[in-house]
Amino acid sequence: MEEMKCIGCGSVIQSLDNKKPGFIPQSKLDSEDTDIVCRRCFRLKNYNEVTPLEITKDDYFNIISEIGNHNALIVKIIDLFDIEGSLIPQIQKLTNHNDLIIIANKRDLLPKLVKESKLKHHLQKILKDNNLSVEDIYLMSALKNHNIDEVFHQITRKAKGRDIYIVGATNVGKSTFVNALLKSRAGTDKDVITVSSLAGTTLDLIKIPLGRNFIIDTPGLVNDNQITHYLSPKAIKTVTPKKEVKPIGFQLDSSQTLFMGGLARIDFISGPKTSFICYVSEFMKIHRTKLEKADELYTSHLGTLLTPPFDKEESFPLKAFNFNIRSIGKSDIVLPGLGFVTVTGNVKVKVYVRENTIPYVRAAII
Repeated sequence: MEEMKCIGCGSVIQSLDNKKPGFIPQSKLDSEDTDIVCRRCFRLKNYNEVTPLEITKDDYFNIISEIGNHNALIVKIIDLFDIEGSLIPQIQKLTNHNDLIIIANKRDLLPKLVKESKLKHHLQKILKDNNLSVEDIYLMSALKNHNIDEVFHQITRKAKGRDIYIVGATNVGKSTFVNALLKSRAGTDKDVITVSSLAGTTLDLIKIPLGRNFIIDTPGLVNDNQITHYLSPKAIKTVTPKKEVKPIGFQLDSSQTLFMGGLARIDFISGPKTSFICYVSEFMKIHRTKLEKADELYTSHLGTLLTPPFDKEESFPLKAFNFNIRSIGKSDIVLPGLGFVTVTGNVKVKVYVRENTIPYVRAAII
């Protein structure tokens, strides 16, 4: 049987996996319509919505490397709630050092008291540490439409007629950003939103007219270092903040433990009594216990008191990482994809997270 392809993006049509390119429901596949449009292109054309798409890391890097054959502006979306976990340090090399702009999304999740100048300074240090040279950094909230008009103006000005490629990991709000751009221009841009194959490739990219420019939406990279990558849909909803995160403080003595549901654990090994300030989803359950009782609590109450996970079958073994934090100020213990915990001064901690994910310590951003 001859392969059928989407007339919008050129992906091979399939009905097995709604997260893969070219998906349409089986009922549509059985129709006699010869002009088949995948669900992703259908929703873009009819509702101005871009559906997130998950692909393998190798496929993703092949797509991004193809961008290097074009003179383009790269707009990289990162998640302010998980900066390092959403960075993709290889992005500049893969795109043949095309001009790069950073959009730091989800500003609405961090407390309003944090100055944007401090956030930008922190981002600049991280980018420098990862050998990334950028044209500019913009903070915004695509969900709340915060700063969307300024961002649109700046990226189209800096594009200078070039195509604009939107890249990023999954769950950073990349599709929300594209949708916000489309909706913000809906009243003034008379172009009909269309989709088409990107010339010269067989890769699943969507080219969208936006004013005098084209933006090209790329699939999102699944980041193996994020704990959320291994969770059920219900658990992901629980650990993903929907509004500004509020600090939850615990005064801990050494030999006490904090559990983030059953997904992560922080043991306070030694140091003076100090505050552990947690910045996590409003739905995340945090439990404090004595270190001597922590193993028993985890074994007995995983999936009941310690949730998520909501079922022991969804659980995974935790791996320990030791940190001897020596600072005169505040430091963040970052749990990739879950949030961070701020501590002050010199403390020794043991942090447990899922194997294959790696926690780290940074200078506090709040």
